[in-house]
Amino acid sequence: MLLNFVKLGQGKPLVVLHGLFGSLDNWMSVGRKLSIHRTVYLVDLRNHGASFHHQDFDCQTMAGDLKSLLDHLDLTEIELFGHSMGGKVAMFYAAEHSLDIGKMIIADIGPKQYPVHHDHIISSLQSIDPGSYSSRGEADQQLSQYISEKGTRQFLLKNLKRNSDGQFEWKMNLPVISKNIHEVGQELDPNAVINTPTLFIRGGRSDYIVKNDYPDIHRQFPSSEIITIPSAGHWVHAEAPQEFLQLAENFLLQ
Repeated sequence: MLLNFVKLGQGKPLVVLHGLFGSLDNWMSVGRKLSIHRTVYLVDLRNHGASFHHQDFDCQTMAGDLKSLLDHLDLTEIELFGHSMGGKVAMFYAAEHSLDIGKMIIADIGPKQYPVHHDHIISSLQSIDPGSYSSRGEADQQLSQYISEKGTRQFLLKNLKRNSDGQFEWKMNLPVISKNIHEVGQELDPNAVINTPTLFIRGGRSDYIVKNDYPDIHRQFPSSEIITIPSAGHWVHAEAPQEFLQLAENFLLQ
């Protein structure tokens, strides 16, 4: 089974991996802008977007999915871009296939072990029944009882789709994601050293990468740079799009 993807532009291949609860649709705007200089492959990871659902769900397995897709596309020299969970998958892929990667960008995630951050979101999503709503507005109203931030709700509700009966259902495989949520924060093998030139872009208002993480990041990624966008939180590309794109383009084109 191959991952769903969208191809944009022309030039060197750049593969973009979304985060947890996301999909390639969240990166379409960024992808279009980056495709001026690159062939951009926006990818849906397993159990997300339009990609296949499967009971196995962890970073190593998702890195294997990426390898299968790249082999199918006959892409042997790529640049790799991952946000949050997608960044973890990128690191796991690079640990085994670093020679295939020219450059890598990791957005607001490090190689360390992360505790479960999203238990409230999981329980909130499990508390609503998409099939009982006739509109996204109804689903949003119900979800607002559990999640107050409108932007977060809008992001999560992009996962709604209508099935063949016209009823709403989740695109993502919520039961499997819920069961295996702890796997998303897996630690990269601490003995892995990845010499690929890597840019870590962190949000200044996010705690996913903190100053104490810098030594371990530089140890495992000797050719890395860490740059902070002070005004952004975890969703750096959405909260500071111009700064984010400028950093990405400068790194890729230098």
